[in-house]
Amino acid sequence: MPLPALPTRFDGDSAPLGVDLHMHSTASDGALPPAEVVALCAARGVWLMALTDHDTVAGVAEAGEAATRLGVHLLPAVELSTRWHGIGIHVVGLLPQGARGALAEGLDDQARAREARAEVIAKRMEKIGLDDALARAREQAGPHRPLGRPDFARALVAAGLVPDMATAFRKHLGSGKAGDVKAHWPALAEVVGWVVEAGGVAVLAHPLRYGLTRRKRGQLLDDFVAAGGQAAELVSGFQNADVTRDLARQLAERELYASLGSDFHFPGGHLAPGSMSPVPRTAVSPVWMHPRLAGVVATGCDAAAPGAL
Repeated sequence: MPLPALPTRFDGDSAPLGVDLHMHSTASDGALPPAEVVALCAARGVWLMALTDHDTVAGVAEAGEAATRLGVHLLPAVELSTRWHGIGIHVVGLLPQGARGALAEGLDDQARAREARAEVIAKRMEKIGLDDALARAREQAGPHRPLGRPDFARALVAAGLVPDMATAFRKHLGSGKAGDVKAHWPALAEVVGWVVEAGGVAVLAHPLRYGLTRRKRGQLLDDFVAAGGQAAELVSGFQNADVTRDLARQLAERELYASLGSDFHFPGGHLAPGSMSPVPRTAVSPVWMHPRLAGVVATGCDAAAPGAL
């Protein structure tokens, strides 16, 4: 099915674009299976989507099959964990040709790093009273995907040790707490190289969420560009309009493309597929105009998975 016409530039129109290039499923730390994420996109009028699970493309095939049935166009993708000057930074890889080469190998390494991290988190959660923490977190996650902090948070709630997920993170799993275990993620430049080598577009995920000053964010963007990065998320969920316009200026100065996404994880929260702040009028080009994406987005042709662009 052909795609509806996508704008070639952002003219400040506040109408929803029907595009969401950052979402999660049960293949990582989302609450819905991949097919249900696609169904929710279809119900909400999102017709161009990317499934960006953390350090895995395990949900892409299922999502692609659902996309074919429902008339949604899926761009295979992944959200990769990296380190930059000691700070955890995420990179979304939009992958019209799928995960291959060094990226595929890197994803295997990331999975092993997540397993080792989960074992450390489990030992720390046992010290605060969560018996057999690894098994309890696995019950929450199901049998297949790597464990993350949300799984331990749900296990703490199920065990009655905290009343809700928010309290679990505030007391035990959030930044600086016992369960905030830093995995040995690869360097930002290395991960960007994986994505570019695989024929994809490397997108700096939610650059406003790292607690950086404007100057430090500029340094991050400079290093990202130097590594081969091609785009950044201009809009990620809901954010201040003035800050968004300032970020647009930073992207324009570096000739980066602009991506956008909700960072949807679970229904019932303030974010849903396609829900995000309006994109301001800006000279920054939409990421779907990037040469590596423009052809497949324009034609809706098959790519790395059934129903995928």
